[in-house]
Amino acid sequence: MKIVVLDGRTLNEDPRAWSGLDAYGEVVYHPISEPDEVFDRAVGSDVLIVNKCPVREPLIARLPDLKFIAVTATGFDCVDVAAAKARGVAVSNVRGYSTDSVAQLTFALLLELTLHVGTHSDAVFAGEWASQPDFSIRKTPLVELAGKTMGIVGLGQIGRKVAGVAEAFGMSTIAHRPSGRTPDPSDPIPAVGLDELFERADAISLHCPLTPTTQGLVNADRLKKAKPTAYLLNTGRGPLIVEQDVADALNADVIAGAAVDVVSREPISPDNPLLKAKNCIITPHIAWATAEARERLMEATIANVAAFATGRPINVVG
Repeated sequence: MKIVVLDGRTLNEDPRAWSGLDAYGEVVYHPISEPDEVFDRAVGSDVLIVNKCPVREPLIARLPDLKFIAVTATGFDCVDVAAAKARGVAVSNVRGYSTDSVAQLTFALLLELTLHVGTHSDAVFAGEWASQPDFSIRKTPLVELAGKTMGIVGLGQIGRKVAGVAEAFGMSTIAHRPSGRTPDPSDPIPAVGLDELFERADAISLHCPLTPTTQGLVNADRLKKAKPTAYLLNTGRGPLIVEQDVADALNADVIAGAAVDVVSREPISPDNPLLKAKNCIITPHIAWATAEARERLMEATIANVAAFATGRPINVVG
């Protein structure tokens, strides 16, 4: 069995880290594949392993030997799952590997928005504290989370983890499920409509998959419903928000701040409007990337390939 890793660098750039796959076939590792390189590298493969490298219907149609695609991520929008299924190609993803890490970054971003730790540290090192008589200086307003409301869009594993951390900070939680599933009446996290969530929440955190329904769910009209003191957090997918609308809302003080770990085009385009927005924090898609999470992701990817090799694929999507 020929196993081709098309873009393994983000998970682990050392080819030796992928040696767990050797037991299941010939492994060809590529740190990254440009669009014009993908077909030549993928042709003849039984298994493709991808992270963000697009695998669409035209490519799948030209790969008669392909039987399995392993996505080294939870989100699998880089693969045309319907086209794969139509040709008998199974697609598996990895769920749950980054739950703790994403929740951790979500609150790192929220705490920076509410306390501006970096700004205050920079002021100290610039001599501002030493040069004035008071024992304490405040460069920005400081906001306490206790008693505030966390609105969570998407209540999967990550959303529920974020809810638990929010409650530990003394926040109340509400949630909206874009999937449309009927919530369990006994669920301790109240279910609300999306507009109500924006109206009530002091912090709005996005943890839903990118689908035609969720694309652009944060737009100008919805932002107008938010409190002017509200914070927006996006550690899900960039296109969940209309970036120009969010930038405009920040610059017009419609909301108090935003922090995103994902953008619509990655790496970020120099003309992304969020780069010039007030009170906006941008991190370079790192929520998933702790050493511990990447180790779990590698182990789970190898397990997906192993299960396929036995004829019993697991974590199949679509």
